[in-house]
Amino acid sequence: MADSSTILLTSNQTGDEIKIDLSVLEVILAIAAEKVDGVAAMRGSLKTGLNWVLGRQDRGKGVAVSVDQDHEIIADVYAYFDAGVNVPKVAAKIQEKLAGQLSQMTDLTLTTVNIHVVGLIFPDEKAHVTKVEEDKKELFPESEKDGE
Repeated sequence: MADSSTILLTSNQTGDEIKIDLSVLEVILAIAAEKVDGVAAMRGSLKTGLNWVLGRQDRGKGVAVSVDQDHEIIADVYAYFDAGVNVPKVAAKIQEKLAGQLSQMTDLTLTTVNIHVVGLIFPDEKAHVTKVEEDKKELFPESEKDGE
């Protein structure tokens, strides 16, 4: 291990190394988790909110990856589930999908996936969240730039 924010994938005698940042793993895992049926949304953070205000997208939201003292990779997933789903089954699907996705993309083994169900999203709330996302406007729309 190079440090706590990167993982050394390979190294050879000539000094060539491949390192991967933990934030890259978080993005991979967050995208995979969002695609699991029953997951309504991923929990954001203050950083996610600031990125949204600045017009950036935070793809790693809802996932925190760490490496323990035995060099094992641990992922904590914070997700909102659709109301009415079987929570243990959806959580098991997330664990399976994340382990498979990380192994496929990096040849790393995800030893622990902790699922934190932050809340449930009901159908009427989901429609509201979708409408808010559609109504988001750019910080500086093209029409305002042209009028200057």
